[in-house]
Amino acid sequence: MTARCQNLSMAEIIQKDGTWVFDGDGLRLTPGHDKNVSLLRKELGELAVPLQALAGVSFEQGRKSGRLRLRLRDGADPLLRATGGKLAETDDPYQLNVESDRYGVAEYLVDEVRNALLLDEVPSGAVDRYLLPGPAVPLSVSAGDGTATFDGEHVRLEWNWKTEDAKAAAGPRSLAVGDIAAVEWHPAVGLENGYLRFGVRHAPTKAPPKYDPNSVELWGFKKDPLMALVAAAVQARLPHPATDVTDVPPQRRKELAGPDGRPVEHDHDAQLRRLRELGELRRTGVLTDDEFALAKQAVLKRM
Repeated sequence: MTARCQNLSMAEIIQKDGTWVFDGDGLRLTPGHDKNVSLLRKELGELAVPLQALAGVSFEQGRKSGRLRLRLRDGADPLLRATGGKLAETDDPYQLNVESDRYGVAEYLVDEVRNALLLDEVPSGAVDRYLLPGPAVPLSVSAGDGTATFDGEHVRLEWNWKTEDAKAAAGPRSLAVGDIAAVEWHPAVGLENGYLRFGVRHAPTKAPPKYDPNSVELWGFKKDPLMALVAAAVQARLPHPATDVTDVPPQRRKELAGPDGRPVEHDHDAQLRRLRELGELRRTGVLTDDEFALAKQAVLKRM
């Protein structure tokens, strides 16, 4: 730990909506257990946001409650990339409702984070790789007209009784990450349905989500936002927008690509994802605490 971090005291704010802890190197965001905390935030779980991923922080006071907001650097988080600013405020993990009697604590946390950003000279501009690993896998979400399951390598789409016949007739879909060119998530708004759509390489389509076998149509029900987690987990494994080889000259494309012609993934990104996946395996009982500790130590050594 740097001398700068040693001189900074830890800032912590605990609310019904959640808990934010700043230790000088980053923020740990934990959703609360209150009934008003959204399903998406609960399923996403605790987030570790490194200082280098932050573009800024603010606190807005209200008459009865206030709101802490984090602003992340463009391209740092696959969840924000996949959702494109369409998450509802209640689902945004980078916001925290603050009760009026804790305004002083919130302002102290803001000052500590801003001071750290200044001392470390963290730029506020875009980044060229994801600094957060995205939601842990495996994960499976049932909403709208189907179920989307992602294990880190393949997306499986299965249909329910509400699926349009022409779409259901094609049967379940299995898409390898390497075959996915893009992922889109849109919430239902008013009378307009939402969707989770996967763009498949060499198979463009203009079919609406209701008929597209690579899309799940969403109708604005409670579990719809959870499809954003699937979108983010897949997004984290696609080429980062800043290094997408489809947008660079051929010579630079060769430099970015590996032996198989696909973009080389940043090792740091891969290790962060592996840590999240190991944590999920321990949570679900696949790994014992001792096995988890050994595997985690091995990953940290490689970082």
